[in-house]
Amino acid sequence: MSVGLLLITHGHIGLEMLASATRILGGRCPVATRVLAVTDETRRDQLQIEAQRLAGEIDGGEGVLVLADLYGSTPANIACSLQGGAVPIQIIAGLNLPMLVRALYYASLPLADVALKAESGGRDGVLICASQQCAAMQEAP
Repeated sequence: MSVGLLLITHGHIGLEMLASATRILGGRCPVATRVLAVTDETRRDQLQIEAQRLAGEIDGGEGVLVLADLYGSTPANIACSLQGGAVPIQIIAGLNLPMLVRALYYASLPLADVALKAESGGRDGVLICASQQCAAMQEAP
């Protein structure tokens, strides 16, 4: 069993990030994952209902990690509306690609541990690259 993963993002950011992350991990998504796109055309109450449905769909008994793209935004607020229901939910806002790769890679861990791995991957994956580091990356095979 593994933790389910729900991405709630503005527009199609989540779909694109998931496609990139699965390519990085060898071309397949190793865990039950769904994406909810927040657009100008969707009403918040409809999004909350759909988020609940998706979370229930991907929960295999271990809970669901919800990754939202921007703290304080509609996607994060929809994610927060999922807490307190029948499905154990852990939420992280500030989605980035290193965070998503980590969440997918470690999805077999317990929910709290997956959340910690994802959060640390997201935080540690943000770097200011000095010119020496950029030069070393360009020289690497």
